[in-house]
Amino acid sequence: MAGASTQLFLGDCKEITKSIEDNSIDLVFTSPPYADSRKDSYGGIHPDDYVEWFLPLSKELLRILKPTGTFVLNIKERVVESERHTYVIELILKMREQGWLWTEEFIWHKKNSHPGKWPNRFRDSWERLLQFNKSKKFNMHQEEVMVPIGSWAENRLKKLSKTDKVRDPSKVGSGFGKNVSNWIGRDKVYPTNVLHMATETGNKNHSAVFPEALPEWFIKLFTREGDWVLDPFMGSGTTNKVAQEMRRNSIGIEILPEYFDVAKERVHKEQLVLFEGRERYEID
Repeated sequence: MAGASTQLFLGDCKEITKSIEDNSIDLVFTSPPYADSRKDSYGGIHPDDYVEWFLPLSKELLRILKPTGTFVLNIKERVVESERHTYVIELILKMREQGWLWTEEFIWHKKNSHPGKWPNRFRDSWERLLQFNKSKKFNMHQEEVMVPIGSWAENRLKKLSKTDKVRDPSKVGSGFGKNVSNWIGRDKVYPTNVLHMATETGNKNHSAVFPEALPEWFIKLFTREGDWVLDPFMGSGTTNKVAQEMRRNSIGIEILPEYFDVAKERVHKEQLVLFEGRERYEID
């Protein structure tokens, strides 16, 4: 992994991010503790307090993100007294007041979600990935996440209607728009904003590990080799492991020593730098 610097910090991300330079990060990809979740490990944040708890961090992230960078936040509302709490919606509105642009929302469909039922709802099988930017012009490499056109080409493209042939052209200069006939002869298409990925199962080191394919997809979309990726809630280090393998520089921050220890074992030692708080220390 020569050339891919990986810096792992043990400590509070709200404090450690203060030492990161302005406009230096290309992608922030993270999944913070959800409200009241994992009380035994993270202490739990009450839904009513979640926005106030998160805003100091989002303020620092706005400062350190490049104008061309992107912040992707994996988060989901919890149920409180039989209804969805509004803390995610409230957080979006408050972050917009901070200066963030709420640019897009992706849905992660968990393909292997177990069935379940409660008196007034069914089991969740999806999570939000909220995209924020500080500028309307940001780096986005859409061609890196194109998918095979598959059977869609065999059916839809071979039986084009007159409507398909005269639909609106692209308003952003892509040349495609809604005119389906533009895709004839192509083997790949752009994906939707719904990502179908299985969760990681059987991980005894962390209670909420997302699959490596999730950060990989967003790292491909928003960065190039040599760019900087930050995960302020590193957990077991999945984002940093993937970033390193993709030759991106990365910073990971984790407040719990047991998860920090797992993360540092998952990444290659070459180009690895460890910190406790803001103090660097040597790898054992």
